[in-house]
Amino acid sequence: MAQNGNMKTKVIIGLAISTLFFTACGEEPKTSNSTLPSKPKEAYRITPPSFNADSAYQFIADQVAFGPRVPNTEAHIKTAEYITEKLRSFDANVVVQTGVVPAFDGTKLNIQNIIGSYNLENYNRVLLMAHWDSRPFADNGTERKNEPIDGANDGGSGVGVLLEIARQFQQKSPNVGVDIVLFDAEDYGQPTGTPNPKPATWCLGSQYWAKTPHLPNYTANYGILLDMVGAANAVFTQESISLYYAPQIVDKVWNVAAQLGYTNYFPFMKTAHVGEDDHLYVNRIAKIPSIDIIQYDANTGSFAPHWHTHNDNMDVIDKNTLKAVGQVVLATVYNEK
Repeated sequence: MAQNGNMKTKVIIGLAISTLFFTACGEEPKTSNSTLPSKPKEAYRITPPSFNADSAYQFIADQVAFGPRVPNTEAHIKTAEYITEKLRSFDANVVVQTGVVPAFDGTKLNIQNIIGSYNLENYNRVLLMAHWDSRPFADNGTERKNEPIDGANDGGSGVGVLLEIARQFQQKSPNVGVDIVLFDAEDYGQPTGTPNPKPATWCLGSQYWAKTPHLPNYTANYGILLDMVGAANAVFTQESISLYYAPQIVDKVWNVAAQLGYTNYFPFMKTAHVGEDDHLYVNRIAKIPSIDIIQYDANTGSFAPHWHTHNDNMDVIDKNTLKAVGQVVLATVYNEK
């Protein structure tokens, strides 16, 4: 995910969301939590959609098996081929957007943003997003800090859930158009402890796409970003960038989660954290109101202990969490008319 132990930049952006503020990743996120006064809406009941957590889990394991998905590596190339082929096998119309972007250290990164679309003729569209690359170093860990990590949860889990969602779309088409956009080079930001960190070194793939989308004048009604959505006992709070740019979508998704019985994963709690994740640029540049479903611990003001360490491997992935997130996103999309 787009942050680091100093959390990927942390430019405090003064947003008037009651007592909330949000930060671009670069420092440890500061916490400002409050429980939403409103309660889940009970106006309708949602039938839980089919979502195979075993399938999503395998998609994550397949990515990890290639090795760390760091741009300019063989594992990165092979993983891109794998994801592209999977989306095509699920009847998506696939576009691979290639480009070259400079990393924080001047390295030229060859990136691939992978887009799988459904119902291209429908102008009423929903954007689903994740990043598929992994961190080039374990800078939040205590050992092998200069070696790349597996990124099973941070990167792999969002892709795994979206690939299973694509498989479900093949079996039951949504009423709206859907674009699954998998961003590259999200996690190639400056290492923890870098003096005067710069926020723009993160989320390079989404910045590239937001400035030059895969289709001219592309837009969508709203977007949902999945980041670190596979760990056991994960909690997804309502983070402040999402609340600032797309409060109505936060409300929509969290109420779907409540209707499905997943308030333990999706509590009605506002938090100020996250910062420079991919949805920031989709909101700011592409002007598509987008939210982030991202694991966050309001008690510690940080992410899971395995974040940006070598412990972010398949051992942390939990099928119950994958199913909860997958069903919430699928139900949200299938409920669109």
